[in-house]
Amino acid sequence: MYSQVKTGVLQGLSSEVVTVETDLSPGLPAFTVVGLPDLSVREAKERIRTAILNSGYHFPAKRITINLAPAATKKEGTHFDLPIAMGVMISMGYIKEEKMKEYAFLGELSLDGSVNRINGALPLVMGLRKHGIKKVILPASNAKEASVIGDICLYPVTHLKEILEHMMTRNRIFPYENHQSAIEIQQNPETDFADVAGQETVKRALQIAAAASHNVLLIGPPGAGKTMMARRVPGILPSLTYEEKLEVTKIYSIAGELSEKKPLITERPFRSPHHTISAAALVGGGSHPKPGEVSLAHFGVLFLDELPEFNRSVLEMLRQPLEDEQVTISRVKGTVTYPSKIMLLASMNPCPCGFYGDPTHECTCSIQQIRQYLSKLSGPLLDRMDMHIEIMPVPYQDLSDCSDGSYAGCSDGDYRGGSGGDHTCFSGASVKDSGRMRLEVETARKIQLERYKNEEISYNSQLTARLMKKYCAMDKESKALLEIAYKKLSLSARAYHKIIRLARTIADMEEKQNIGQNHIAEAIQYRSLDKMFRGL
Repeated sequence: MYSQVKTGVLQGLSSEVVTVETDLSPGLPAFTVVGLPDLSVREAKERIRTAILNSGYHFPAKRITINLAPAATKKEGTHFDLPIAMGVMISMGYIKEEKMKEYAFLGELSLDGSVNRINGALPLVMGLRKHGIKKVILPASNAKEASVIGDICLYPVTHLKEILEHMMTRNRIFPYENHQSAIEIQQNPETDFADVAGQETVKRALQIAAAASHNVLLIGPPGAGKTMMARRVPGILPSLTYEEKLEVTKIYSIAGELSEKKPLITERPFRSPHHTISAAALVGGGSHPKPGEVSLAHFGVLFLDELPEFNRSVLEMLRQPLEDEQVTISRVKGTVTYPSKIMLLASMNPCPCGFYGDPTHECTCSIQQIRQYLSKLSGPLLDRMDMHIEIMPVPYQDLSDCSDGSYAGCSDGDYRGGSGGDHTCFSGASVKDSGRMRLEVETARKIQLERYKNEEISYNSQLTARLMKKYCAMDKESKALLEIAYKKLSLSARAYHKIIRLARTIADMEEKQNIGQNHIAEAIQYRSLDKMFRGL
């Protein structure tokens, strides 16, 4: 007997419908799966046979042929277990095929018939909906993850027997209630910039970077606060939109980083891989290509601490994702593309001992050692960093003021103000917390989104040379200052354009329509490594 069951297959972040064709015919007992199945799909026959038997049903001693159509598409993933099992049950006559036509099936089977969690449930369900399927039976542990899709009916199951009884109308499975509110959770960062003593210049630089997703390299001695401030950057980024949450959750679903306790990604990702990471883990890859850290940080922050300690060949692989905002992984089995719209944050010491330029510690490195240390980072990679920020050690007074319960920069007893917004000292110093900084970042981003609503970009960091001529008007004084910096610092064309993009963002932070000389001057100050190389 012949039957058909619907399921899906992942193609990068998207998915396609797969028809599982099952045929039972007389002959020597055999179980054959065709249609370009990978090893995990070919092994499904052993799980399916045992699961059906342990669910209390008979398994046919016949020749079983399974075809996964379209046959030209590579099939991989354990989610094919359930649709293949259902195809066998229909062909055996346990269920009428007419009842199955409006359903699609996703799920991995245990030997006892339990239906286990799968990776990629959200993009699979979205692909099925796109192709007109309105009912999906899937593992109960994946239901909340897929429930953000409002116009599809999800039937969560925990055992194969539940599905059979549902189709036989003995015990109905009730559709999963759609909890749309679960994806509306707002950011509530545990870390706050108000906790950082001093470093007001660096905080402003990071706020500017966050306003247009500029890449930043923090350079300073050990203990200056590079990592501490980097970890607070997600707290000043605007909340993810509904569409962004869906896209990020799809990536995490494919990577297998979702769970029942964490079914959705509702906050901007912050990824901080160790410097021993491999190229495949950073940009994605493997025999079955999976998203890497640059894709897992999509719409968020990728933080590379102690940048020179990373393998240089691994770092060089970041160049294309930073430019194209996507990663294309080609293998013999196929080509997949994952998005990588990230804000790259990196930190490093200025020399091997870490104290070059530190006013409180003597550097023990020779000029040759410093040059060799900096040469671990290639010029093309450094050119892709919009801002090079020097960080100096925090003065004792700032640390002392912060440790006794007052805010950084405020003397003992001088602080006034409540929670949130600006915290002002009686002495006149103003200290911003992450909430206030985020409001200013959101204002700057709204200006950019309005400006580029008819373009194919969203932020200043994405400006092309053509668009810069249109949106980055400068007066003669600004052009003259930029020319001087270009010649004296021996800037590349890419660095020249990054200064203009950065100046455009600084102007947006001040809500200015045109770029002024002061905006260009501040943008040039954020190119510390260009000046450092000139000094060596």
